[in-house]
Amino acid sequence: MSVQSFIPSIWEARLLANFHKTSVAEVIATKPTEIKGNKVIFNRVGAVTVKDYTGTITWDEVNTTPVELNLDQKKYFAFTVDDVDKAQAAGDLVDAHTAEAAATLQETIDKYVLSLYTDVQAGNTIGDDTNPITLDKANVYDYIVDLGTKLSKNKVPLANRFVVVNAEILGLLSKDPRFTANPTVLENGVVEGQKINSMQVVVSEEIANVSGKYKILALHQSAIGYGKQIDNVEAMRLQDSFADGIRGLAVYCAGVLRPEALAVLTATIA
Repeated sequence: MSVQSFIPSIWEARLLANFHKTSVAEVIATKPTEIKGNKVIFNRVGAVTVKDYTGTITWDEVNTTPVELNLDQKKYFAFTVDDVDKAQAAGDLVDAHTAEAAATLQETIDKYVLSLYTDVQAGNTIGDDTNPITLDKANVYDYIVDLGTKLSKNKVPLANRFVVVNAEILGLLSKDPRFTANPTVLENGVVEGQKINSMQVVVSEEIANVSGKYKILALHQSAIGYGKQIDNVEAMRLQDSFADGIRGLAVYCAGVLRPEALAVLTATIA
């Protein structure tokens, strides 16, 4: 056993590949336009004014407003491998060793990103923790339509809209004839071919469920900005074990860029 031939880029690449194929955050959020050190930068484009034509034209200067977020969330992973060199040489064994770390990282980051529903714009909510909506198979579809309507009233673009539900809400939807009876859920939570009021349905168990009160989050992709990096992946011989150790640091951040492009339903299930 040794770690002499350890190549960090191979393990980082496989970790990220396993992460990306299962991550809800990668689907529903906006990626940064630039990463500088421990900051990620998002650009918001300013509005263009439409004017009456009277024979002359005045030009608007379209500005972009940078939004900076600090990579202030830090999580590490550390696991043992019988022989790093053999696993790396075998190729497919790298996936076997990184898959669990990627899955745990995905759950942690998805939960953090989906918790940002609390920054929703006033008026873009249906129900609350004090007075939740009671959902059943007869009304759940219609209430999700209403979430999409709230986005439309704020002139949120129809493309790249999502609605995030958990498995129980998906079960209720499956009993409505307007939805498919046997939905196919992809690894990243996307329910294949299923849209409600222009919103792609996504399933995640990381969406908030507090004391039996469920959150359903509708959003446009521009609503939340999210960035991440995998740093300092390294291997070492363990002193107290006949094995090698691999460890790494994941840093990430997320924030609401457009609160008007979020809508939240708080509910219980009948």
